Amino acid sequence: MAIGSVTSSTTDTSSTSATDSTAKKTNNNSLSQEDFFALLSAQLSMQDPSNPVDNDQMISQMASFSTVDGINKLNDEITNLNTVMTSSQALQASGLIGQKVLVPSGSAYISATEPTVRGVISTTEPINAIKMSVEDASGQVVRTFTVDGSNGGNIDVEWDGLDDSGNTMAPGTYTLKANGVVDGVSEDLYVSTYGHVSSVSLNSTTGAVVNIRGIGGVSLSDVLAVSES
Repeated sequence: MAIGSVTSSTTDTSSTSATDSTAKKTNNNSLSQEDFFALLSAQLSMQDPSNPVDNDQMISQMASFSTVDGINKLNDEITNLNTVMTSSQALQASGLIGQKVLVPSGSAYISATEPTVRGVISTTEPINAIKMSVEDASGQVVRTFTVDGSNGGNIDVEWDGLDDSGNTMAPGTYTLKANGVVDGVSEDLYVSTYGHVSSVSLNSTTGAVVNIRGIGGVSLSDVLAVSES
């Protein structure tokens, strides 16, 4: 009489355990250091004894992961540094509220209490007579006068807020333009003006921004000078 044999089967729990451990990780499309070593351990435990994992390949994988992990940590540090620098800029800019700063713009705002405009003309060559013109918001010239530019470089300029007839101009935004003859050629010159800082804000791209009354926001890094009044 034939006796049927019963074969007992065993299940390799090592791979299942490693798989379950990996499955418990949150699927966030990123590989942590713990995930990497868990996968590496599973790879070593299930390798073919007749064809083991090459040592150089394993070292290369570990070195690659360490490099990526180091870059990620460096990016985090840079992000933290940018946050600190932005906060420092905001603190520095807050001290400018209520003061006047020189900004790279020929436009300026006058009011009943502050009817004059001060600025700086930049020229690389001495110019005996620099022709100045002041335009209102519509582009109409309301005042013309000359400035001595014989010293060259940065030349201070001031407009008293009056038109050519001596009338006080209404509050608003006006633009100062300069023109001079350099090497026999007439050319427009760069004009910067002082503006009143009314507030400070933060911009995710440019950092601290100083808001100039009647002009708008100007990056703190673009401020050329600070005046007491």
